[in-house]
Amino acid sequence: MMGEISPAGPGQNLPSAHRLRASHEDRDRVIEVLRVAAGDGRLTSEELDERVEIAFSARTYGELAALTKDLPASSEAIVPAAPAAPARHKDVVRLETRSGNLSRVGRWVVPRRIEARVTSGNIKLDFTDAVIAHTAIEIEAEVRSGNLIIITKPGIAVDTDDVVIRSGNVRVKAPWGSQAPVTVQISVSGKVGSGNIVARPPRRSFWDWLMRRPRRYAITSGA
Repeated sequence: MMGEISPAGPGQNLPSAHRLRASHEDRDRVIEVLRVAAGDGRLTSEELDERVEIAFSARTYGELAALTKDLPASSEAIVPAAPAAPARHKDVVRLETRSGNLSRVGRWVVPRRIEARVTSGNIKLDFTDAVIAHTAIEIEAEVRSGNLIIITKPGIAVDTDDVVIRSGNVRVKAPWGSQAPVTVQISVSGKVGSGNIVARPPRRSFWDWLMRRPRRYAITSGA
């Protein structure tokens, strides 16, 4: 069965993007697509294991794209059509939600300062795959009744000492402790009314939990 999705041989004329070297994040993204497809019943457990094994050893975008070309998630979502333009880094970004959900996830460009206002709802800032050019990031938060969720990874430290708490909660979870050197410092200030500010690592998906796969960064965190 895998013969149907084998990457094209070196003698074939592939688009230049297919020959570009893939990163760890690119492999993780494809593996997540495969796991979701298996959870939807599009792949058997044997097919999932086989494709995941190939994804771990894939070296180019073309090899990764071949693993998902028969799935609804098209390979164009994995293989860029052309080199991406340099990301523009803003100094300040203002985010506000009154009764809804607002998120920054995936490969988003992190500014030097973020002003987050939550009246009722959720703002989620996921830094795990973000483009971070600054070693110090400021977040000024005003959480009246809702949640400000900050998703971190080893190397990112969150300081909430300057947050004023009225009747809410502020929690910072960094299971890797002091084992990982700090490369990005996030300083959170502001106030919390009856809401929450939570900084934590990414959680496992339902499929990861069902398959008892290790948490992301489990090796670093010792989990």
